[in-house]
Amino acid sequence: MAITGAGIDGAPLGGDRSDGARGAGDERPGGATRAGHDLLVALAGRLPDRSLWRLRDWLAADATVALRTALPRTLLRHRVGVTETERVLLREAVTTWGGPLRLVDAVLHAESAPEPSVTFAEPGRSAWDAADLVLRALLPTVGDVGEVRRAWRSGPTAGEVRVVLVSAAGDLAALTGAVQRALRAHGGADPGVEVIGAGTVTTSYHRAALAASDVLWRAGAPASVSASAPERSPGLPGPRSGVVPSPPELVRHG
Repeated sequence: MAITGAGIDGAPLGGDRSDGARGAGDERPGGATRAGHDLLVALAGRLPDRSLWRLRDWLAADATVALRTALPRTLLRHRVGVTETERVLLREAVTTWGGPLRLVDAVLHAESAPEPSVTFAEPGRSAWDAADLVLRALLPTVGDVGEVRRAWRSGPTAGEVRVVLVSAAGDLAALTGAVQRALRAHGGADPGVEVIGAGTVTTSYHRAALAASDVLWRAGAPASVSASAPERSPGLPGPRSGVVPSPPELVRHG
């Protein structure tokens, strides 16, 4: 899964900065939409699944009039704090969309992202199902995708939940919306979809999901992969132009 190591231009991706401000030389293209997307990735495992997928669906649909207040109010309602890096993203998104800065300032502060309160099943425990096959067929056609992985998550307030991790470039918010819709069409009421690009802030939630994940599809891998045993090879194919490379571990920060 993306993001340890170097990006397409040789610069290091990620870094230990989930609880600190972005450096002066950091660049995260995509404006407010990308800021909102990266923030919603960082909030995985902290906001309820239903709230998270709805916010991501609105972002994919460019429903910024709703998001400019719904995003900070959701954080306030669930008493979820944000780190300084995350507040920068929140402020950029909300103010660009014309939302009130007072809501951003009212969101609680967190020194760092909390450790996940959920557990992930051991990788390789199940064969592909219909949703996995749909993702394998869909994702290579809808975006500049480097790799697709799937893990199974369980926790105190929900049953087993599929978590899909995608390394990609381009319009990450739109890609997230497309994957969520595909999973909902196959019975996933509150789909967990983490689309990660160069510079996306990730947390220990994503590292735990990655460690328990199976590869569904990887750019450059052979087309014939057994549907009964998802691939877990750590080999690195040549990524597509602009796509985050896919080493066997996620970023080291969070």
